[in-house]
Amino acid sequence: MTMPPRDPVPTAPVTVAPDMTARQIEGEHATLVGVLRAAARVNPDVEAYVEPATADRPRNALTFAEWDRAADGVAGLLAAHGVGPGTVVCLLLPSSIDYMVVYSAVVRLGAVTSGINLRLGAPEVSSILERTRPVVTVVDDGAPTPDGPTGVLLTRSDCTGAADGPPPPIWPATEPGDPVAVVWTSGTTGLPKGAVFDHDNLRAVAEGTDVLSEAGDRRLSPLPFAHVGSMTRVWDEAANGITTVITPTPWRASDAVPVMETERITVAQGVPTQWALVLDRPELANADLSSLRIAGTGASRVPAELVAALRDALHVPVVVRYTSTEASLGTGTVPGDPDEAVAVTVGRPVPGVELAVADDDGARVPAGEVGRVRLRSAAVMRGYWGGPPTGPGADGLVFDTAATRLVLADDSWLTTGDFGFLDDDGRLHLVGRANELYIRGGYNVYPAEVEGALGEHPAVDQVAVVGAPDPVLGEIGVAFVVLVDRAEVDPPTLLAALRETARASLADYKAPDRVVVVDRLPLTSMMKVDKRVLADRAALETNGANLR
Repeated sequence: MTMPPRDPVPTAPVTVAPDMTARQIEGEHATLVGVLRAAARVNPDVEAYVEPATADRPRNALTFAEWDRAADGVAGLLAAHGVGPGTVVCLLLPSSIDYMVVYSAVVRLGAVTSGINLRLGAPEVSSILERTRPVVTVVDDGAPTPDGPTGVLLTRSDCTGAADGPPPPIWPATEPGDPVAVVWTSGTTGLPKGAVFDHDNLRAVAEGTDVLSEAGDRRLSPLPFAHVGSMTRVWDEAANGITTVITPTPWRASDAVPVMETERITVAQGVPTQWALVLDRPELANADLSSLRIAGTGASRVPAELVAALRDALHVPVVVRYTSTEASLGTGTVPGDPDEAVAVTVGRPVPGVELAVADDDGARVPAGEVGRVRLRSAAVMRGYWGGPPTGPGADGLVFDTAATRLVLADDSWLTTGDFGFLDDDGRLHLVGRANELYIRGGYNVYPAEVEGALGEHPAVDQVAVVGAPDPVLGEIGVAFVVLVDRAEVDPPTLLAALRETARASLADYKAPDRVVVVDRLPLTSMMKVDKRVLADRAALETNGANLR
């Protein structure tokens, strides 16, 4: 499991030399189990996971060979408690080496890992436990016992202590169609839904990762391990000998630059909010980031000026990625795309993905016309989790058929929760989420489209738009704005200026009806703007152009 620290906490920055020994795994493997075993043979001394040094802990790392051995030992512990093909193990652990060792142990037992984001509320966690009925739940040391059916409750230390223990007496056979992971949606509307992925899905993800994966990469990503961006990327990382450097939690911009420098990061990723904070760090100017080859972003609108600033500061190409939990793969820009394309589009489909923009009946709409974004690939989830397995392996898996059919058609097209349109170059422009759409006087308004227009005003640093109830129009648009200059502003003047800016490129009914000035926008656990919080506040605001 977590290996003993190799060095004391450094008193001065210690730079990790780039490891040039990593090799891409050759040959075909039917399941993730085979890929993980091969990684331990081909790249035994390459670091698989690193927990970088911080002010209160030493650097810790695990090689591919050590990962393999530790996972065998933990598998022995889990098997002794009844974990086997088709059963479920829930992980309530922070992003860590320990998380990935337990995940790998569960995979080789033919069981299903249900990672639970630690930022979820108690009712959401209880709901997941009720629906999965895990045989084992693993929690962090000292964490309270969650409400709900946990099965056998093991601590992080229990698993750590088993890392050097005996493996199970018998290894079960695993098949490409066996479920591997349940990844839960964020729960911003109702309870989280669980997207189920099998070995074949993870293989497809590895084949579509394209420019963000090269053999021997050292990748820094801020995503929590319970997120689809980690749970479904393990095949890719193991097959390419990629070192995952685990971002210290809670995420702080002050940690990001030193980690990129000392750990010789080659691929750095973050949402626009995080990159904006990194660019403000004074140490960035003198940091040695010569190992960096590419920077990725996504999850929300990326201002054109941020793209340019990132490229100039990091001296590497900047690409944007778009997907959903259910799709796992989607679209992206590529090195060489103009800044404007990275800023206002989410690119074209990545390898292996088909893209369509369709109307409510599923028919494709012409370029330039807004519709629902649809994706099809071998990486798309098998369906939404419906309940505890009733038998071994995939045959016993229970899906929520009704919920699955709402988004996943018989022909494998997935209808996402996003609206967008295609331009003449085939790039996708997102204009809003289905659950964020509001209807003003009978007209549909997509908040992302309005945010993009308002972001062009020189006084606007950040902006988020939500709908609010209105007795006359049904709903109106409320823009929450963080200003570049926080000095006092005249509310009517600001509202008039922003409405004029919006009308310059959008229909007049899309211009915001009210403006609320805030010091900062609330963020979710994924560092996205929390639209639910803003919508609740907008509903409480009095009529008129309020600024608070």
